[in-house]
Amino acid sequence: MLSNNFQVIDQRFKQYVMPNVHMETLYTGTRWAEGPVYFPAGKYLLWSDIPNDRVLRYDEIDGSVSVFQSPCRYHNGHTMDREGRLVSCEHQGRQVSRVEIDGSVSTLASHYQDKRLNSPNDVVVKSDGTIWFTDPTYGIDGHYEGDKADSEIVDSHVYRVDPHTREVVAVATDFVKPNGLAFSPDESLLYIADTGATHVEGGPQHLRVFDVAADNSLTNDRLFATSTEGLFDGFRADVDGNIWTSAGDGVHCYTPEAELIGKILIDETVANVEFGGIKRNRLFICATRSLHAVYLNTQGAARPA
Repeated sequence: MLSNNFQVIDQRFKQYVMPNVHMETLYTGTRWAEGPVYFPAGKYLLWSDIPNDRVLRYDEIDGSVSVFQSPCRYHNGHTMDREGRLVSCEHQGRQVSRVEIDGSVSTLASHYQDKRLNSPNDVVVKSDGTIWFTDPTYGIDGHYEGDKADSEIVDSHVYRVDPHTREVVAVATDFVKPNGLAFSPDESLLYIADTGATHVEGGPQHLRVFDVAADNSLTNDRLFATSTEGLFDGFRADVDGNIWTSAGDGVHCYTPEAELIGKILIDETVANVEFGGIKRNRLFICATRSLHAVYLNTQGAARPA
């Protein structure tokens, strides 16, 4: 019998959820949980508690939770690069930074065309080492998740950073508020959320998808899906190319053809998700005040070799 947390919309969803598997609440006590990233070598998950200006650490071995970094300049999204280093989006720092092997912190991107970034939100690293991130204004809109300030760039873009030269290139400039982003398993597609409805009446609350060309330019922009409950924020792809995305009532699962086939229902707004565990089959869920997790009958997409 399936847990009440699973809502089957299409029978295909049943192949990804298992009977007698239940969602677990691993921690409660954040103000706005975001930015989960799993480190398999250490068997731990890091995630952001943005308003409290801290990064938390969940140890998968003993179930303990500790403060990894505080203050942290209001981190939002995180990812791990190919060398196993932590890459972070800093609201207060208004930059994308990286923790090096020796523990020092380096800046990967802080300006575009000599203007300060807004407040980097979410970040992914492609198999070629390029760093891709979104830059809406949420961290400078007020003092709750950063420092209130005027946008120097004015608009909110999606950027790509060359890992060698640190050149910052705008790859998509027509978003209202770009938010989460993720590649398809083979990196031929890039999905990007637009949460512009937070700032524009009737604004976007959808996912768009682009073809990724050989030169890393984005082409063939089209609408992928519009949220049926709240806003899409952060999301991940599994090995079958399904998109597991945050939403107002939990986590929504979309096929590569953009069909909503099921949900993981949660009584808090979900901000982001991350596949982790040794087999990449445990979905960690950042939901407002809590960190949840559930085992699925699929695996998170691995970065191509």
